[in-house]
Amino acid sequence: MNLEYDGGPDTGGRPPQRWHQAHELIRSRCPDLLLRQEMTYSHDSHHRRLHAAERALGMRGFLGTAGLGRNPTGMFVREETFEVHQHVTHPVHPWRTPPTHSVLRLRDAPEVDIITLSWHFAFNSPRGRERETDEVLAYADKTNQGAAFIGGGDCNEPPNPEGETVPPIDWDTVTDRLHMTHRTRHDPATGRRIACTYLDDTLTAAGLRDPARHAAHALNQPDSLGATAGHGKPQQGGPRRIDRIYLDQRLVDAVVDVTVVDTTGISDHHAVEVVLSRRRMAEALRLIASYRASPLVPTPKEAL
Repeated sequence: MNLEYDGGPDTGGRPPQRWHQAHELIRSRCPDLLLRQEMTYSHDSHHRRLHAAERALGMRGFLGTAGLGRNPTGMFVREETFEVHQHVTHPVHPWRTPPTHSVLRLRDAPEVDIITLSWHFAFNSPRGRERETDEVLAYADKTNQGAAFIGGGDCNEPPNPEGETVPPIDWDTVTDRLHMTHRTRHDPATGRRIACTYLDDTLTAAGLRDPARHAAHALNQPDSLGATAGHGKPQQGGPRRIDRIYLDQRLVDAVVDVTVVDTTGISDHHAVEVVLSRRRMAEALRLIASYRASPLVPTPKEAL
């Protein structure tokens, strides 16, 4: 969930109404893991707002490094479900906004690390997002060493349009030219601007899976591909599926439901809720552990 500017500045020494509404909505859905973006005020006053969110949600919270935009990422973990094995802090370079990065272990299958990232990719630079995507690949590479992967957040570019329900933007109709340069690249073959999809193309090529796409095509849930941002912004091309989660190819088979949660009046981004079967998730993690323990057994990719 990208909560716009952390709900806004304090009012009378307390978080504003939108912040409270957001946390009431989140609490009602009882998440085990929450990947947050734009935790603008959560570093202030000795992390006072971060700790208020922990109390409101009954979860343990972490903050990423405040980057160039001073809008850090965050993460909340339900410790009854996950053991926090490690929290990693990243410097600003090469990120505009460093991710919040934790290593979790499902208590039902504690043998396997789950590399977990909450990200907010650079809004202003296609090349910056490419660099940041390549850094994510370094953490996803841990899946080759017997780890699982959960990452997600504000991608600041759309997915590859193949199989999507939100139609591509006609960039000739976009009047916000700065936004166009943030989200497109020049195609020398046609001389036109085309949408950047490096993030989705690269993570997918590396074997990571978008659970919303999986839900739409394997579970007959087309609404999972609904737009999450750009509502009310026709000058930027209108609604887009900007906020996405990626799982490794074993965890995605545990997905049972994906919902775009309407946050109108609370934030300019809708939230994305991914529900996994806890039993099937544990089975997938145990399978990973068995591959790691038996090097003569085919790799998970070969086995699947």
